[in-house]
Amino acid sequence: MSKTSTELKRFALNGPTMGTRWQALFFAESRFDPEPVRAELQAVVGEVDGQMSTWLPDSDLMRLNAAPVGAWMAVPEGLGEVLRRGLEIGRASKGAFDIGMGDAVSAWGFGPDTADPRAIRAAAAKPRRPVHEVLELDGLRVRKLASIRIDLNGIAKGHAVDRLAEALGSFGIRAALVGIDGEMRALGLRPDGTAWTIAVEAPDPERRMPHSILTLQDAAVATSGDYRHRITVQGRRLSHTMDPQRGAPLLESPASVTVVAPTCAEADAWATALMVLGRDSGPELAGKRGLDALLLLRDDDGSVRSVGVGRLFSGEPAVIVPAKGS
Repeated sequence: MSKTSTELKRFALNGPTMGTRWQALFFAESRFDPEPVRAELQAVVGEVDGQMSTWLPDSDLMRLNAAPVGAWMAVPEGLGEVLRRGLEIGRASKGAFDIGMGDAVSAWGFGPDTADPRAIRAAAAKPRRPVHEVLELDGLRVRKLASIRIDLNGIAKGHAVDRLAEALGSFGIRAALVGIDGEMRALGLRPDGTAWTIAVEAPDPERRMPHSILTLQDAAVATSGDYRHRITVQGRRLSHTMDPQRGAPLLESPASVTVVAPTCAEADAWATALMVLGRDSGPELAGKRGLDALLLLRDDDGSVRSVGVGRLFSGEPAVIVPAKGS
């Protein structure tokens, strides 16, 4: 835009989705009508939810989960894209990211159902193969080769953020910040030529405060952590992130993992994968894959230390700085 920042109006839109809210921030001329944009963004996230929710019994994903083993099922384009991306990252992470953990997620009460001890025992005892070995895609047809329950909570929200960004582009908006919870995507620069600033949250379950500040241009960021969606069993804090090898919540993991990637779906999935891989294998694979990742680790004394991987988090300290007061 040729207008200067003083001639542009700030628009901040939001709406409900996936049990939380989506957000979009951009600048446009004061006479710009945001209502068609708001309606389109709401429709976009509604479509993603309708295809991939485990809370909606008639979603396309739930129909796939209910389909017989071996039967081909047609899926909409968005769901097919997310399944394909999930399988790709599953292979690349050596099974650490596994979209076939829906039975364990549900058993432990992290889905629409309450925790069920019998289902927990069944999920832990179930022989498991990586989902990329038992889910087959052929264009927009999918079939299960074994009895599995798919859960896309580790990637669907990121995909929805990418769809929000695409929708803004259809209105000619090339500079914006969109997000759902901790999954964010930055487009272009702010009107004054500066990058968008995003807080990396401190892993504190009692309060929300920034650990550091990240500046982004044309990139996405996602954070997975153990401090928001969690349960306590026999005095032990358990994350909502499942260990594919155990069919149960992770016992040892980083406090949080933040990943920057070209798309939010990638950042979302890789943040989960690195949580599963842990404090040693996570940074190792991130380095091999050329990922930009920030792992926050809890030490025995309760303090939090950071481990950065990639150019953004280890080679250019100006890109991420400690937040004031952290």
